[in-house]
Amino acid sequence: MGSSDIDLLLQSLPQLGRGALYTAGIALSSIAFSAAGGLVYGALRTSRLPLLRFALRTYLELFRAVPILVWLFFFFFGLPIFFGLNIPSFQCAVLVLSLWGITEMGEVVRGALQSLPKGQREAGRAIGLSERQLLMYVLLPAAVRRMLPPGINVCTRLIKTTSLTVLIGVTEAIKAGQQIIERTGESLLIYSALFLFYFVLCYPLSALSRRLELRWNPQG
Repeated sequence: MGSSDIDLLLQSLPQLGRGALYTAGIALSSIAFSAAGGLVYGALRTSRLPLLRFALRTYLELFRAVPILVWLFFFFFGLPIFFGLNIPSFQCAVLVLSLWGITEMGEVVRGALQSLPKGQREAGRAIGLSERQLLMYVLLPAAVRRMLPPGINVCTRLIKTTSLTVLIGVTEAIKAGQQIIERTGESLLIYSALFLFYFVLCYPLSALSRRLELRWNPQG
């Protein structure tokens, strides 16, 4: 890397930094909503009510069958046409990624809860705990170790998926990089910087997930 490349990178840092902040904002907001919503969704998915299970399963299949990019276009371009509802691009990105993340986190929670020994649930009921108390004080604490590694993987996927939001006009890291490339023509240098940015964000999370998986579930 020559001195001119370093100079260009230094000059581009403010714009790349603003894009990185947008990416971090979308990712952190989506992760927070997905984690909170996923806990509720996953717990409800273990319900014995057939109608509730059907409704939640339908929601899951919709977000699994339709690509995230299509959902982004539907919420950003479709809602104004069909319902006259305009959502700013940043909020639209957070909304769609959160709705998708809730299904992914929820399935992690559901799988962890259903993998617990039946004896724990029966013991809680035997001492008179309500279903809510059983969930809050027995099942969720016992399932944390099973939820955390795959939950971190969902967070990593959410971070990487923020790159799609450039297509609805969010000036996140990719968009900022494209604007710099259009001005300077230095695509290799800027894309290398973006590669490094996403790697620094995602690799530690992936490594942490693997480490926790090996420590807590060595036979998994």
